[in-house]
Amino acid sequence: MGVGGTLEYISDVIRSVKKRKKKKQLQTVSLKIRMDCEGCARKVKSVLSSVKGAKSVDVDLKQQKASVTGYVEAKKVLEAAKSTKKKVEMWPYVPYTLVANPYVSQAYDKKAPPNHVRAVPVTATVTETTVDHSYTTMFSDENPNACSIM
Repeated sequence: MGVGGTLEYISDVIRSVKKRKKKKQLQTVSLKIRMDCEGCARKVKSVLSSVKGAKSVDVDLKQQKASVTGYVEAKKVLEAAKSTKKKVEMWPYVPYTLVANPYVSQAYDKKAPPNHVRAVPVTATVTETTVDHSYTTMFSDENPNACSIM
């Protein structure tokens, strides 16, 4: 196999390593886009359909939501949606059953779709105030001065 064959083999190995690109996974990217009419929805759908790797695009005018399914990156989909000059953000809502405390002030949103709340970090918790603590001790079984009606 000599020196020439060895160099050829090494160059083939290097070329095959360069050709391998990281395959993108099939995913769904959901965006909240401010749309006022059917024309806006059509414009958003056509722009998002032109994103490289997009297989299907669903636009829901009532919920102000656009979903792109395919071999796409969320960052590129967001950039394409911003090119429409509309107010765009990643879909912030999740079903309220997936949130530990769905009624904390950060999670509740009047504009959220039915049975959905805003996704909040786990650190957002309900804090107990001193007033709440006094009510719980007032009716506690361990308190000898508790309400005698109970």
